[in-house]
Amino acid sequence: MAGRTAERFAGRRRAAGIYGAIVTAAILTAAGGQLPTVPLTIAVVVTLLVYWTAEEYAELLGGHVHDGRFPGRAQIVAELRATWPMVTASYGPLAALLLVRLAGASPVTAANIGLAAAVVLLMYHAWSAARDAQLRGSALIGMTCAAGLLGVVMILMKNLVLVHLH
Repeated sequence: MAGRTAERFAGRRRAAGIYGAIVTAAILTAAGGQLPTVPLTIAVVVTLLVYWTAEEYAELLGGHVHDGRFPGRAQIVAELRATWPMVTASYGPLAALLLVRLAGASPVTAANIGLAAAVVLLMYHAWSAARDAQLRGSALIGMTCAAGLLGVVMILMKNLVLVHLH
């Protein structure tokens, strides 16, 4: 039983990290050319904090209230810890965005570098999940490439649709 609980929390952590990487990429896609770098960084973190809070609130009310009782403090803290990677998934891409901007890149270029870092993170999560699922060979490569393709679609949306149709 404890093994299943550990697996469930590991799965929740991974899912939260994937979701955080996708939300980070989406915000960088939508606002990367519109906001200056520091407000963009703040917008990503605040948005992820709002999503994380909303997700946990919905999970608490929708999935854990039984017989008119809320879960105990220990379970609530464990759930919050399990899904915190939704927020921390943004740290790498945002660090890349800030470092490139400090090095003199334009805000749009810095946002694109942050977006690329989010795509790499998304691909890492896909590869890691596929490895844990015992996938090998072409299945492992396919799963990793599918995540990369999702990231490329977001980049194309940003650079082709939002920039050229705006």
